[in-house]
Amino acid sequence: MSVETTPVGTTDDNSGTDRAGSEAPAADVSAPARPAARPRTRDALRASLRRAAPALALFAAARLTGMLVVSLWAWHVGRSPLRALGQSWDSVWYTRIAQHGYGHTRVLEDGAVLQSDLAFFPLYPGLIRSVSYVLPVTPGGAGLLISWLAAGIAAWGVFVVADRLYGRRAATFTVVLWGLLPHSVVLSMAYTEPVFVALSAWALYAVLSGRWLWAGTLAALAGLSRPNAVALVAAVVVTALWVIVGRRGRAPWRVRAAGALAPLGWAAYVAYVGIRKGDPLGGYFAVQAGWTSRFDFGMGTFRFIRHLVSAPERFGFPMALVITGTAVLLLALLACGMERRPPLPLLVYSAALVLIAVGGAGYFESKPRFLLPAFPLLFPLACAMAKARPRAAFVVTAALAVLSLGYGTYLVTVAPMPM
Repeated sequence: MSVETTPVGTTDDNSGTDRAGSEAPAADVSAPARPAARPRTRDALRASLRRAAPALALFAAARLTGMLVVSLWAWHVGRSPLRALGQSWDSVWYTRIAQHGYGHTRVLEDGAVLQSDLAFFPLYPGLIRSVSYVLPVTPGGAGLLISWLAAGIAAWGVFVVADRLYGRRAATFTVVLWGLLPHSVVLSMAYTEPVFVALSAWALYAVLSGRWLWAGTLAALAGLSRPNAVALVAAVVVTALWVIVGRRGRAPWRVRAAGALAPLGWAAYVAYVGIRKGDPLGGYFAVQAGWTSRFDFGMGTFRFIRHLVSAPERFGFPMALVITGTAVLLLALLACGMERRPPLPLLVYSAALVLIAVGGAGYFESKPRFLLPAFPLLFPLACAMAKARPRAAFVVTAALAVLSLGYGTYLVTVAPMPM
């Protein structure tokens, strides 16, 4: 397994080769990194944005169409579109935290289940509070503005990672496919996934390009956004350890610093909740247990599947099962079935997200949303579509668009279950 730790040439449209046509080799992790001259950051970002512009335009078109369909159906059923997108399920908890801080609980099942808002990480509510303080918008409106902006930054990050590895054409398909996933409607809602994916994609790109301090800092920030941000933390830490061991302890100090920085955000909030609950080590996990959210090595998933095949259920549950099963298959294909396997950080990140989703108990219907950040799972399909005939690629994209628009609208305006 190789890990790129220094910049290489930008890939072309159809392969993992640089502009000169030569294969872009992965850096040898056992040799000291040579200083690499990098272009000015501002110029590099402008060039990257120009290169990603067609993919970002397609992504924006997909998401704007999705929001339009949701809005029209919300009006049809007598609901406010902005309220449906900005004040649904978890969005209500985030906006309440932004307005009043932590401390709200909800008791269910005659007091047997106690749901605390401490289960929700603080970065997104903090951003909502800041934006609603600066701009004349409601907390729900602030949450939507943040999510929409973050979704665009996330799509850009997804593009640069895929472009670096597989070329512009495959990167464009990756962004389009990601924007048309069945649960991609979440990218248009006041949820944390857009912020988390934006931080994750750029942190992973920073690792691939040898910008270790950026990688550690972005991973630390992501750790304040969602519980499953531990997947990004693991990707940065494991890759840093791989480089350190491969170079027999002679890795640059920035690699060590990234490994130390990455866990700080996630660990700090978990410790804060533990101390607040009077149990520094177990307090946070007790809060999550109140939401029936815990890691049980897949036993909860197994019990739910057994129930699903023996009793009729709402439409969203079998869809969640199909999407989760597809993610497992795509992970296997990503790890073993690609001609050019992704670098270590992307494999660790994707595998950890799938493991958390499959191995976690509670809220089975939310598992597809938990898998939405795992964009590297789309690389095998995107690379295949990049090599396919245009008509075949168009048919796959159109079919996914119909599914995404219809199912996303159902989740927001009809489904009686949380996402």
